[in-house]
Amino acid sequence: MSATTPKGLSRLAFGGDYNPEQWPESVWQEDVRLMREAGVTLVSVGIFSWALLEPEPGRYDFGWLDRVLDLLHANGIRADLGTPTVAPPAWFYRAHPEALPATPDGVRLAYGSRGAICHSSPAYREAAARITTELARRYAGHPALALWHVHNEYGVPVSACYCDGCAAHFRRWLDGAYGSVEAVNEAWGTAFWGQRYGTYEEILPPRTTPTVGNPAQQLDYRRFADATIRENFRAERDILHELSPGIPVTTNFMTALSQCDSIDYWAWGREVDLVTNDHYLITDGRRTHVNLAMAADLTRSVAGGAPWLLLEHSTSGVNWQPRNPAKRAGEMARNSLAHVARGSEGAMFFQWRQSRRGAEKFHSAMVPHGGTDTRIWREVVELGAGLGALEEIRGSRTVPDVAMLWDWQSWWAQKLEWRPNEAHDARERADGFYETLYDRHLTVDFAHPEADLSAYPMVVVPALYLMTEAAGQNLREYVENGGTLVVSYFSGIVDEHDAVHPGAYPGALRDVLGLTVDEWSPLLDDQRVGLAGPGGAALTGDVWTEFVRPRGAETVWTYTDGPAAGGPAVTRHRLGRGTAWYVSTRLDAASLDAIVAAAAEDAGIPSRPALPRDVEVVRRAGAHGHYVFVLNHTDAEAKVQLDGPGTELLAGGEVTGTLTVPAGGVRVVRLDG
Repeated sequence: MSATTPKGLSRLAFGGDYNPEQWPESVWQEDVRLMREAGVTLVSVGIFSWALLEPEPGRYDFGWLDRVLDLLHANGIRADLGTPTVAPPAWFYRAHPEALPATPDGVRLAYGSRGAICHSSPAYREAAARITTELARRYAGHPALALWHVHNEYGVPVSACYCDGCAAHFRRWLDGAYGSVEAVNEAWGTAFWGQRYGTYEEILPPRTTPTVGNPAQQLDYRRFADATIRENFRAERDILHELSPGIPVTTNFMTALSQCDSIDYWAWGREVDLVTNDHYLITDGRRTHVNLAMAADLTRSVAGGAPWLLLEHSTSGVNWQPRNPAKRAGEMARNSLAHVARGSEGAMFFQWRQSRRGAEKFHSAMVPHGGTDTRIWREVVELGAGLGALEEIRGSRTVPDVAMLWDWQSWWAQKLEWRPNEAHDARERADGFYETLYDRHLTVDFAHPEADLSAYPMVVVPALYLMTEAAGQNLREYVENGGTLVVSYFSGIVDEHDAVHPGAYPGALRDVLGLTVDEWSPLLDDQRVGLAGPGGAALTGDVWTEFVRPRGAETVWTYTDGPAAGGPAVTRHRLGRGTAWYVSTRLDAASLDAIVAAAAEDAGIPSRPALPRDVEVVRRAGAHGHYVFVLNHTDAEAKVQLDGPGTELLAGGEVTGTLTVPAGGVRVVRLDG
């Protein structure tokens, strides 16, 4: 059996990707000395080292890795040991060029980067199993080993291959999923445009076609690609479980909607022993700390609420965006502790020492090119000490307030071609609703549409174009049993095969919302619509409007202009002991807040004490007590009223009543009693 926490780690994890193979061995002693100075407890090693570990087919060289792991152990540092299967060696591709992935246009990608893998390739699968087996046999009993790290960031940069080998594999997958080609025809609706298949052999991947291809086929291919990658992970994981029992196995996710859209993390969360995540701030004009909080909440939710681990983020700027600003003083620690507040059992970075060569030489690191006489290094040492002071929070869990439904497969379906308005973006709506909840100082759990929602007083549905009948029934029962539901437009429209639910829109949600939609009327880029509601309150929408017909729901806000002028824009439906709200247009932030505030009142969610915008308050609870994290993302001092007296763990000292948090600062309080 494997454990679910890194073996032998008695403190919060702190460290990063360690790539000693990039440096002469004379540097290694300095590395471990500095690691001790910084309070490093865990490093990831060997992730991109296949060519060094197996320089020729079947010939292995583990001497350098032996010395690295022995050195780490001698200095009290645990290892997250990678299987290097994200980067097969050049000799492998020379022998097996068919293992390189092909694009929908039939272009075979070349060797010379990372992640260039056809996951259906038998040769790749065999080679990956061999190197994983050799590593497990050699290091299963090594005293430094705390965690196995399979592959790296599955799903990027290549999530699907379209070669003939994948075509054959896809046919086998379809047979397993449907049982007959007739069932595939029915699910895909191949009667449209005369696409009917007579045998499996006629079915190909969704390669480039003269115009839009079959959407259900495209959706199933995304499922197939995700399942195929997951098969390869499971193969390595099972080898490690067998040969290295007691050591948890993980792979680093990229749950942020800004970073990976090709992996169904609900499915992957069930496969790993410990959920880990990589997160990087995206420089796109948005409030980056809100994206960070959302990614952390999503990762914790994929972990089922259990503690998880931030396996990578950056000490300062990255190098792969058009513009890569440095983090401001104190931002690195604030980012790190924001992840910890939302459930991470530590903070790890890419990478330990900044590379002198290669594609990421300008990516920040714990030890920058300037060495230890730098702001980054001083902040690294300070953060290490801070995480050491938070040791007692290990095993505690973040306390949520509300839930948001999200489904990667629905996102895949909505992103296919020929939708009513390409300006409607599922990620944008998820970001928008999340930011509204964040600004109301509510901590969000994410949930699958068919999950048990009974623990949440309010559930928000920002964008679920694809919804199964089971999910629709789940939401109906949630509301009937006293829950408050908030649903945004273009949700509940199609089933799992991208087929429109029989009857009027919104399909799977008609009953719970108490309405039907006669027709959509998306807006042009420069169009806005007004909404009038209670007390003369005026809201503003864009992108989308609908002709809504209440069938039990009451109209709360009405369109004052636009295509649906005079008709319902926002409705409220009492069903059983609960209430369901529907929003039929895209609202700006202030307008959306008005809806969420009204729904929160229905849900009985108390108003938070007055807090400045961008002052984040998150709670964790566990065997050792209740903890309040306050993160001040502003340039001004903030004061927060606590529920009672407590002890401040970072700065030290007793706190009674009001907690003062300096500009850009973080405070963590263990509440008494």
